[in-house]
Amino acid sequence: MSDTSKTVKQEPEPVSQQTVAPADDPTAAPVTVVDPRLLIREEGLKGYWTEFKRKLKGGELGSLPVVVGLIVIWTIFQVQNDRFLSAENLSNISFYLSATGMLAIGLVFVLLLGEIDLSVASVSGLASTLFAVFVVNHDMNAWLSLVLTVLIGVGVGTLHGWFFAKIGVPAFVVTLAGFLGWNGLMLWLLGSTGTINIPDTGPVHLLGQRSFFMDQAIIGAYLLAGLGVASLLAGSLIEQRRRKAAGVPFRTTGEIALRVGALAVAAFVAAYVLNSSAGVSNALVIFLACLVIVDFVLRRTPFGRKVFAVGGGVEAARRAGINVSLVRITVFAIAGGFAAIGGMFFAGQTQSASLTSGGGNTLMLAIAAAVIGGTSLFGGRGSVWSALLGMLVIQSIQTGLDLLNMNTSIQYMITGAVLLGAVVIDSVSRKSQKAAGRA
Repeated sequence: MSDTSKTVKQEPEPVSQQTVAPADDPTAAPVTVVDPRLLIREEGLKGYWTEFKRKLKGGELGSLPVVVGLIVIWTIFQVQNDRFLSAENLSNISFYLSATGMLAIGLVFVLLLGEIDLSVASVSGLASTLFAVFVVNHDMNAWLSLVLTVLIGVGVGTLHGWFFAKIGVPAFVVTLAGFLGWNGLMLWLLGSTGTINIPDTGPVHLLGQRSFFMDQAIIGAYLLAGLGVASLLAGSLIEQRRRKAAGVPFRTTGEIALRVGALAVAAFVAAYVLNSSAGVSNALVIFLACLVIVDFVLRRTPFGRKVFAVGGGVEAARRAGINVSLVRITVFAIAGGFAAIGGMFFAGQTQSASLTSGGGNTLMLAIAAAVIGGTSLFGGRGSVWSALLGMLVIQSIQTGLDLLNMNTSIQYMITGAVLLGAVVIDSVSRKSQKAAGRA
């Protein structure tokens, strides 16, 4: 009998409640059993502590390791140099993490599939070069050049995805070829000069500026903090109403107030600290906006669920009716688009496109950011917020060592050790989840 004719036993969908008879006394009155996968937590601080212990026992560490690591890193550097947690230094960290962070957002999608994209740095360098060529050499409108460049990045990613999904070439090989080929095209476009300076006006120039709000930067930072808090509150209340109507467990109003309050404190403290220096940078605003949008796409849309499904098991996803090839191609297209946007960020920071665009350790830092932040290399587990957390760790290490006048070689070694630690934690967590029957 062929494999296609075999009957596949599928795991039933979890239900919120199920009525069963006690195993030791079938004649006893039935009791209602609640599926633990659908429980949120008990009310109050005790409920949070119980939920934390349950997740820790099951290997569901989430962002805990990277948050603890970030606290340790900040504490060590602050003890070594009291300027580390100064407003000026924290402003610099927030400004420079955005460009590589954009590449990391795209890589999160690819890693969720259990694949890798080695071309994102080269695509970002090519994008910054194309933008400079369009605007400077061909006198094209800056906004049109920006849109066209990002679309080219999406097209490049689509090409990679097509070779991977349709032709069957491993993603590692396809994107390695892209890493070499697109870097070569960038060098050819730059020509003998090796550098093209971009105009000091237009959208890309704005990415290199500290704040959209200019003289009103202080007010702007608080407005952005308030907008973020209001968005979380509105989203939480809508989610509460939706889950209540569906008859599944939902967060209480008290829990929502606690979460929103915690975010409000963090957001307004961050705004206050950044306002003490240069304010909230344009790049950081756009980066955070992209994180919010992508997080919604991954967690709240059918496409996001398909990405996690394919990453969790290709064959199971295919049997569930998911077009695996289309999901793969779309994911690589998204990675290409974010790589191009990241290239615009780099061009804005340097106000030019040069031979070093997308070069150096850009690729390794982008991959490290996604992995250190908590996205699994094994696919199916992760969050787009790992791009932010990972970049905070990496940028903090770089900035802290710069303040201590440490050599670049030390930065590489420490970042490598942190990356290895993150992968080890991910591997151990995965084994714990399997042992607990949750993976």
